[in-house]
Amino acid sequence: MVHMDISYLGALRCEAVHGPSGAKILTDAPVDNHGKGEAFSPTDLAAASLGACMATIMGICAQQHGVNLEGMSVGVDKTMSTDSPRRIVKIEVAFAIPLPPDFPKRKTLENAALACPVHHSLHPSIEQIVRFDWVG
Repeated sequence: MVHMDISYLGALRCEAVHGPSGAKILTDAPVDNHGKGEAFSPTDLAAASLGACMATIMGICAQQHGVNLEGMSVGVDKTMSTDSPRRIVKIEVAFAIPLPPDFPKRKTLENAALACPVHHSLHPSIEQIVRFDWVG
């Protein structure tokens, strides 16, 4: 179990502190939901967590197979509902992997990313579109 403390700072802003490390993240409500949009919104963090988790699990797999993924990048796009209740309806994740398309461990690495805990924790009604671009 990991404990985090969250403080409401006012003006729709929160500070989250990661218990084990003391690292801090600020959140802000988005402009389209009464906020200033000056930091990640909580739903931005949910979407970013998917991309970061997939990259991390792929990185673990790469280390186990002696593969260097340094320089890999991940873009994440989040779409919110237009009806009530307000919710994430779609997350698109696009990997740019600095290895050639015919890389022998390609499928192993892609399957590792798709096995990430966040991917399997999100509600099945959230459409998840994942694209792997092998650009090396």
